[in-house]
Amino acid sequence: MASPSSRRITNVYVHAPFCARRCCYCDFAVEVDRSPAGSRWLAVIGAELDTLRASGEAPLAPSLDTLYVGGGTPSLLEPRFIAGLAEVIEPRRLANPVLEWTVEANPESFSQGVAGVWAAGGVNRISFGVQSFDPDALRWMGRLHSAADAGVAVERARAAGVANLSVDLIFGLPDNVPRSWEEDVTRALDLEVPHISMYGLTVEKGTPLHRAVGQGRAPMPADERYREEYLYAAETLARAGYRHYEVSNFALPGFASRHNRACWEGAPYLGLGNGAHSYHGGRRWWNERDWAVYTEGIMRSGRARAGDEAPSAEQSRLEALWLALRTADGLQEEQLGAVARPVLRRWEAAGRALRSAGRTHLTPRGWLLLDELTVELESALEDPDTRSCGSRSSPVSPDGCAVRAPLPVHGGA
Repeated sequence: MASPSSRRITNVYVHAPFCARRCCYCDFAVEVDRSPAGSRWLAVIGAELDTLRASGEAPLAPSLDTLYVGGGTPSLLEPRFIAGLAEVIEPRRLANPVLEWTVEANPESFSQGVAGVWAAGGVNRISFGVQSFDPDALRWMGRLHSAADAGVAVERARAAGVANLSVDLIFGLPDNVPRSWEEDVTRALDLEVPHISMYGLTVEKGTPLHRAVGQGRAPMPADERYREEYLYAAETLARAGYRHYEVSNFALPGFASRHNRACWEGAPYLGLGNGAHSYHGGRRWWNERDWAVYTEGIMRSGRARAGDEAPSAEQSRLEALWLALRTADGLQEEQLGAVARPVLRRWEAAGRALRSAGRTHLTPRGWLLLDELTVELESALEDPDTRSCGSRSSPVSPDGCAVRAPLPVHGGA
């Protein structure tokens, strides 16, 4: 098997940060711009990639497995610039007949023209930032589309020949937002898309939501309602034939996100754009979040790196456990040793985990405690007498035992 440092990268993420409006909960690396200069964006992405090629830090394979364009709202760009990524990355790298090329879109900016150009350019998977079908909830979030726009966008994608479609939903909204989660799940199912993601709302510092919560204008739901909404969706989607293949993701057979799976499995990946993260050769690095700062750095020197790290052996093991537990594949028990068995059996007895073919995977009730269970297992592997959640931080959140940490709002459209 090739060493981590010699493996070529087959999975690429490209960030398109532009949004027509910043949502009230948003803490993502976005730039409010209703008419972004796509030529500038493409030139900067190309310049960053050229520098990485020249340095050899992130060697791309001759053929990519996945290309994911997220944001922000990529559908705000003129569609020719999304299609133009093929020239920047090189068409031969996208010639893989089973390449998964995902682009995120918001319903209101996804025109028939966008759909046609994307499909003709090679895009074969689209993820729509729907979030809710309730007009009051959409207005509260700061979304610009209506419930009807979501259905129109899905039909436009299908008419262009793109059948691999996903929609995002957000649950756990404040108590004073009049919204039926059950109705939202039902309406998502009515769209008959093969992939649905759901993310629990989190309160990020510096956002309008954070200020509203602090001022008592947005009372966040109790853990019980948060838990009930998550479990309701998990059970409803499972009955509809969707496999709950990861803590926040559901797919019909054959439609799980291959890009995300590669990241969860520890494959190397390259991130281009402001705020993008990369991983290769046992190292992680990430770019400046601010679009202007990132652009200036790239155009001046080809780099706009905000930080990098080489995870320790302890960090790597904890992250490997966390990543495995967040997927339906779970952990292979024989790799953990006898000391882990009492912990896994205790989870199973509590309805938090299931065993199958020598593997243990969490149930939806267990996924609600993903961080806590990961740290508990890590503690047991280090010290068999340790059985409770310790103070060590998890890969997701400094609150190692936080119920809500495993379900962050998606960083996309």
